Amino acid sequence: MRTKVKRRTDTAAQESSQARNRRTGTAAAREPLGVRQGSRRASAFLARRSLATHRRAWAAVIVATGAAAALIGAFAFVIGSLLVAAPPVQRYAGADAVVAADQKVSYTAKPWGSEPRTTTAYLPERARLDRSVLASVAGADGVAKAVADDSVPVSTGDGRPAVGRSWPSAVLTRYELAEGRAPRDGSEVVLDGSLAAGGPAPGERVVLRADGTARTYTVSGIARTGHGGDAPPAVFFTEPRLTALAGHPGRIDAIGVVAEPGVSPHALRDAIGAVLPERSGVPGSDRGVRVLTGAERGEAEQVDALGGRGDQLALLGSIGGTVLMVALLVIASTLSQAIHQRSGELALLRAVGASPRQLRSAIGREAGRVSAAAALLGGIGAVPLGLAMRSLLTTGTLPLPVPWWLPPTSALTGGLLVALLARPVAMLAARSITRLRPAAALGAATADEPSEPGRFRTVAGVVLAFAGISSAGVATTQSGQAAGAAASGAAMSLVIAVALLGPQISRIALGVLGRPLRRVGGVSGFLAERAASAHTRRLATAFTPIVLVVAFVCVQLASGPTMERAAGQQASAALRADLVATGGGAGLPSGAARAVREAPGVTAATGVLRSAVVLADREAGEPVLTRLPVLGVEARGLSGTLDPGVTAGDLDRLTGRDAVAVGADRAKSLDVGPGDRVALRLGDGTRVEPRIVAVYEHELGLGEFLFPREALAGHVSAARDQVVLIRTGAASGADPAAAVREALAPYGGGVTVRAATGDDVAIAPPVSDGDNAMIVIGVGVIGGFALLAVVSTLALITIGRRGEFRLLRMVGTGRRQLRRMLVLETGLVTFAGLVIGTAVAAVPLTAFAVSMAGTAPYLPPAHYGVIAGAVALAAAAGTLIPGAAAGGRFVLGRRAG
Repeated sequence: MRTKVKRRTDTAAQESSQARNRRTGTAAAREPLGVRQGSRRASAFLARRSLATHRRAWAAVIVATGAAAALIGAFAFVIGSLLVAAPPVQRYAGADAVVAADQKVSYTAKPWGSEPRTTTAYLPERARLDRSVLASVAGADGVAKAVADDSVPVSTGDGRPAVGRSWPSAVLTRYELAEGRAPRDGSEVVLDGSLAAGGPAPGERVVLRADGTARTYTVSGIARTGHGGDAPPAVFFTEPRLTALAGHPGRIDAIGVVAEPGVSPHALRDAIGAVLPERSGVPGSDRGVRVLTGAERGEAEQVDALGGRGDQLALLGSIGGTVLMVALLVIASTLSQAIHQRSGELALLRAVGASPRQLRSAIGREAGRVSAAAALLGGIGAVPLGLAMRSLLTTGTLPLPVPWWLPPTSALTGGLLVALLARPVAMLAARSITRLRPAAALGAATADEPSEPGRFRTVAGVVLAFAGISSAGVATTQSGQAAGAAASGAAMSLVIAVALLGPQISRIALGVLGRPLRRVGGVSGFLAERAASAHTRRLATAFTPIVLVVAFVCVQLASGPTMERAAGQQASAALRADLVATGGGAGLPSGAARAVREAPGVTAATGVLRSAVVLADREAGEPVLTRLPVLGVEARGLSGTLDPGVTAGDLDRLTGRDAVAVGADRAKSLDVGPGDRVALRLGDGTRVEPRIVAVYEHELGLGEFLFPREALAGHVSAARDQVVLIRTGAASGADPAAAVREALAPYGGGVTVRAATGDDVAIAPPVSDGDNAMIVIGVGVIGGFALLAVVSTLALITIGRRGEFRLLRMVGTGRRQLRRMLVLETGLVTFAGLVIGTAVAAVPLTAFAVSMAGTAPYLPPAHYGVIAGAVALAAAAGTLIPGAAAGGRFVLGRRAG
């Protein structure tokens, strides 16, 4: 009796425990310990056997995911290096502190339905200090010497560039006299040792051009410093002469401070900060004053280095976001294809008794081991790839450091992300098979590929396609960064939509290309068409990476040429000059334009001063500060050299310091016209509100604002005309170019006169090394990764078709027929991918081109030919080489029976 009661009690307790476990939803608690251990052993056994059986397929997955890890880690490497980068200290190596005006501006606005936000931007020109600040700094505790530091561009008689400075500022770079003495008056100079090498000695004469015409100076001494670097050589004048050459006697670039012995940088900073005014003291400027010590001193030397770093970070962040999306798409695609190819095997395991948990665990173990190998390979590859990308971006003004923690951190970032993603993606890909009941799984093990994709996948694809087209439509109504962001988002949405709607798109492609394929290919064409029709999902997986690489590379390559072509066309349409004079890196002073006007045969001459302004505006409700390049011109004779296409107002009124001309699109976005005022910040941060005197059409070629030259000259780092546009009307037989050269002869060597082109006035600067580096990173590195994804994905698909190749040989397919079938399938996939990828790229590119340039997108045919050729080679490598390896044993006929 007691035994029966005890059994009933134990049974009730067990039932109560099982019910409690069912309520908590803990699967592991529902199984006894021995069952769980056996399930784990079974999962581990299945994982080991599957890894050995499908090692070739998993090898293709490792290549793709490892490359993704390397690319993500490399971007983390470069971004991390940029974040800690700072301009080198060269000019102020001998100063303990530098006092300079703040180079940042800010703008606060309240977005729609949000709290006020503040955005900042770096100024493109040097913000200066009032000279009165020098006395305050010199009187601070712990200051042994405070030196005003100015600079002007100088060129020698043979055109070599240099920097003109005052002799008292030589102590800031630790220059010391090696020969001769210091300059005593405005006719004497001290030369840097690098300029004097093999040249004039103390007491001899040297020709220099700093402002106005070239002038002869007496060399009073030679100075040398132990400080190296890429800084240009220096020429030292007396302080009064340098102040006159700089052209802003009431202001100075910066103040170099030498501390008394024993004063720490921290104490020096506090002492100077206590005596400084809140603002720089320059009328019209609200710039604060900064005290820079240690590595920060380099910021006072290269004023736009941190602004360039911010631009690079923004571009790399945008490209990095695209990289992350591309990597996720590649990882998901390759893992899903690897699991999908084994759907029959997994269904059979489920049919013979494997539990869903065992299958999911086995797949998770496989993916975990594969992702670990990929993470290791990718982490190792991330460091050299990151170093290569860093070498493209580093410059003399902003070298990118490599701190000890950066390589392991970047390698860990890429590898860890891949390792964390692979297991859940693989388990999710197998979810449809592992959820089947054993009876249903038995039928699924021998069933064909499902003809229709899941409803959720179809709906998600349609939604993303609609979102991509909508984003492209939004881009046509925006400008600047908002238009670029909307176009980029449209491209990525459409690529993912193609991946989700691939089976439907495959059927459409086969409907168009199937009949020509059969006619051209004969038996092989029939086999290729039937294989593609029976496996539309496999076909979609094959062309998705091709669509990705074509769409991404086309968008990246076409954006720049579209803008450059439109800008060049507008600049050429606006140009009326037939000659142009340039003065090398130092430019030409304003007197050069006056001298050219007096040359025989010259009817008009216009000096062009390039600068930039900062415009505070809103995009999609968010406050933004946009740096816009502008031109400074003289209204006198402007109509003879330049025609901006005025639609309202009068350019003859573009004089003084209170006038500006505005491009038509910018005037429309700001809702302004002639007579209105527009609030801007000049390049050095000075607030201005000039009155609009004209609105013009050719803003893409000439910039969105045209200023009188005198309005910009006092707010640029160096008031030198980059070019002088010249219109001639010489009589027959005269040589106006020779007359212009003769007029410019007093301005020293390095001045050239040639025929004018639209490039001479186009506001877009020439492509720099930094721009080329971004193109290489954006197109070369990511495009190469996408091509690698094409190879690995197609190789994975081909490896999974070994049984199909065996069956075809068994039923009598010949070697050549099978090989030709693979060639035709490769051509089908390549052609479909190119067409769809081009269509996907055309949508955002058209939106971008219409919003930014008002034209159709443009991609040089040679560039597209390179894209098509690279895609074709990658597709052939991913299909034909693995096809020969996978089916070679059966192509020979030894195992055909």
